[in-house]
Amino acid sequence: MEPYAPSSAGAVTVARALELPALRRGLPEVMAGGDRLHRPVRWVHAGEVPHIADLLKGGELLLTTGLGLGGRPAEQRAFVRRLAERDIAALVVELGSHLPTLPAAVVDTARSCGLPLVQLHREVPFVAVTEEIHTELVNEHYALLRRAEDVHRRCTEVLLGGGGVPEVLRLFADFTGNPVFLQTPEGRLLYAAGPSPAPPGAAEPLQVWDGLGAAGLPGGVVVDVPGHGPGVRARLSVLPVNAPLAPVHRIAADRAAGLLAVVLLQARQEEELAARGRGDFLTDLAEGRLEVADAPAQARVLGFRPGPGPLLPVVMRLPAELVPADGWSALAGAVRQELAGVGAPVLVGVRLPEGRVPLLVGLRGERGERGEDEREAVAGRVAAALRAGAARAGLRPPVVVVGGTATWATAGAELRHAAEGAEAAEAARPDRPWHDVRRLAVDVLLWRLRSHGDGELAAFVDRVLGPLLAHKLLPTLEAYLACGGRKAETARELHVNRQTLYDRLGRIGRLLGVDLEDPETALALGLALRARRHVGGRGRGGADGPLRG
Repeated sequence: MEPYAPSSAGAVTVARALELPALRRGLPEVMAGGDRLHRPVRWVHAGEVPHIADLLKGGELLLTTGLGLGGRPAEQRAFVRRLAERDIAALVVELGSHLPTLPAAVVDTARSCGLPLVQLHREVPFVAVTEEIHTELVNEHYALLRRAEDVHRRCTEVLLGGGGVPEVLRLFADFTGNPVFLQTPEGRLLYAAGPSPAPPGAAEPLQVWDGLGAAGLPGGVVVDVPGHGPGVRARLSVLPVNAPLAPVHRIAADRAAGLLAVVLLQARQEEELAARGRGDFLTDLAEGRLEVADAPAQARVLGFRPGPGPLLPVVMRLPAELVPADGWSALAGAVRQELAGVGAPVLVGVRLPEGRVPLLVGLRGERGERGEDEREAVAGRVAAALRAGAARAGLRPPVVVVGGTATWATAGAELRHAAEGAEAAEAARPDRPWHDVRRLAVDVLLWRLRSHGDGELAAFVDRVLGPLLAHKLLPTLEAYLACGGRKAETARELHVNRQTLYDRLGRIGRLLGVDLEDPETALALGLALRARRHVGGRGRGGADGPLRG
């Protein structure tokens, strides 16, 4: 959505008022405040009384023939000063028989106060000026309402199209051109969104929140998102760090808050929102969209404060199509509760599009074998918590992949590698409590080959295993290769006698036309068996005995 710029809608300013036909016929000449003609005109008023400032509220364009100025310089200076203190938009004086020229005291005071002062060299009907400017004001207000209505309509379309609060906030951030935040009434950040594409040199939304947070900025907009009854469910805020905000932004924020209230009340998804915000941060880190130097501060904003030890990336994968629409809120809450007992700082996020739950865990930083023991122990506890959270949410056991220990500089690459490992492990070995990404290197490589979609991996499987796919001998070959070619151990695994195994192995060799004891042949067969899992070939060869778990 194109950002709304206050000047783009033809707002009624002093300069715009002077361009209208009614005032142009008076031959206007700016005598003071020429650098402030951009000031908005809220209303037009005409009057001739000395104390007219008391009748004004601010923002008016005042029309006068000068009868109320007074005859002495002191009275004239006081008249102009009071108008400036009322913060009127401009003073327009019509010259005539009563006031052939503007007194020097009026001009000098207007210049010192920064008040736009305009003299009209010809008489004009003030009623025509008033009608013309008021028509412009009404048209401008109508344009604002139409613009706000357009934003409201697009937000509604996003929700009806299956989007949620994050999508609405991103749309609103694009409209304002500024970062948008949703927070709890207590000030805890639920979600942050910035305009896309971001203006050159703009700070990340989490950086803005870390620097300003609830303090805000002058000219910002804060709107309450109502809850059930008189309470406040959340607060929507826009901080004008990239561009100033206009009245239309507040109007649109009020309408967006109403939509957000309905969504939050229906889905009760505050925890999911916070988890999606953390998931966006971890995904940006994994995909290199964050400056590494800024990552620790942004993580602190999200509540993650690890010690000086290494970081442990973890990824849990649950296919998005198997999670109900309202299941992510339950999953986010259940996982967060289970992870509270892990005994280490954890930053857990949610990525709905990929059906992924990325995490960063803070380790103490033991050295040597003790460090590896700590990694194994923490990984086991985290994986158990993730599986327990999925079970509490009514979901099937997930795939959990643990990456290698990392620093902030390498955490992104390790997270990305763990995410690829989760994709590969789901196809290859989905039933383990957790997978070490360091042992999934071959599966990740095969998964990448399959993801290219050119059929090369399937062709490789058919070429190496083709004659065997129509027979019930694949489990025997898998067990034989898994046991490293040791026949006695293979026979025990398959629960068959050795002669039966020899007969099967001989038949496999004849069907494939290879020597199973040749190392190169064993390597090709092992890769083909692994690749077969990634191309959807599991079970095509039938079964001839139990397999290794």
